[in-house]
Amino acid sequence: MNLKDEIIKLKEELDVTLVAHFYQRDEVFELADITGDSLELAKKAMETSSKYIVFCGVGFMGESVKVMSPEKRVLMPKIACCAMARMIDVDYFDESLAKLNAMGVSTEELLPITYINSSAAVKARVGEMGGMVCTSSNAYKIIEKGLKSGKKIFFVPDRCLGQNFAKSLNLKSTVIGDGTDPKEADIICYDGFCSVHQLFSTDDIEFYRNKYPDILIAVHPECDPKICDMADFVGSTSQLITYIKELDPEQKIAVGTEYNMVNRLRDKNTYILSSTKPECPTMNETTLQDVYNCLKEIKDGKEVFSNEIFVNDNVIKWAKVALQRMFEV
Repeated sequence: MNLKDEIIKLKEELDVTLVAHFYQRDEVFELADITGDSLELAKKAMETSSKYIVFCGVGFMGESVKVMSPEKRVLMPKIACCAMARMIDVDYFDESLAKLNAMGVSTEELLPITYINSSAAVKARVGEMGGMVCTSSNAYKIIEKGLKSGKKIFFVPDRCLGQNFAKSLNLKSTVIGDGTDPKEADIICYDGFCSVHQLFSTDDIEFYRNKYPDILIAVHPECDPKICDMADFVGSTSQLITYIKELDPEQKIAVGTEYNMVNRLRDKNTYILSSTKPECPTMNETTLQDVYNCLKEIKDGKEVFSNEIFVNDNVIKWAKVALQRMFEV
C-alpha cells in the first residue's frame, strides 16, 4: 500500500478532519476533507465534530483554528511559518506605536487592524486595543467600519494590502519609516510584505499584454500597488478562483498569486505572471510523509504530539474578540 492509500485508510479509521490551504502541494491538497483560504478554513474547522483537526498550512492558520475552537486538538503535520507573519510580533507592534507617538500620533488616535496573516499574540494585542482582524476579501469593509471610529487605521503587517485598500477608498496612506508624515495619513501601514507576491513586476504585465493583446491580468492585493493599478482584476484567493472559473475557457489570463493554486485552476489559457515560479516555500514544506506521520501518532494513541498547536487562554480571549469583531462586520 502506498503512502496516499495509507493516509486515506487512517482518515477513515480516526476521528479526524484533514484541512488544507489552497497553496498546499497538489498531493496534499487532494486528500483534504476541507480546503479553502485561511479564514474559510478556520470557520469550516469550527463546524466539524471531529476531535482532531490536522491542518496543512502555516502556523498562524493553525493558531486561528485553535482560537476559534479551543476545545479541539489542532495538529499540524509541519508547523511552517509564514514569512509575513514573522515580520511582526507584539514587541515590534509596540515599538511601532512608540515610533508613531514620537512622530506626533498618539496611541489613542489609532485603531489597529491586523491582516489575518499574523500570530494569535498580535491578534490579541489588536483585540485589547479595540481593533479587528481582516482578510484580503473583507479588508474594504473592515477598514470602512474602522474609520467610523474617527481614528486613523494602524494596519499590520502587510503594507501592500493597506496601501491598495487605501487607494480603493480614496484615502491617504503612509508606511512607517518611508519619510512621510503619519499625521497626514488616514491609514498608517507597518512595513511588512509577502515575499511571493513581491515577485510580480510591471515588466511581467507588459510582456503578457504585448504577447497577447486581449489577455486579462488578475492579481492578489498583497501585490505592490503598481501591479494592482495595472491589473484587470484584484481579489483575494477565493475571489480570484471565482473570477477565473467564470471566464470563457478561451479567454487568456495571467495570474499574480501563488503557483500551486493557479496551476489547478484551468487546463489551458492560464499563465503565471512571473518569469520565476512564485511558489510559497513555507506552504510547500508539508509533505505526504508529514501528513502520514501526524495521523500515525493519533492512531498510536499518543497523548503528546510532535506538532500540536497551543495558545494560552488570555491570547485566545483577546484574539477571539478581534476575530469576532470581523465576523460581525
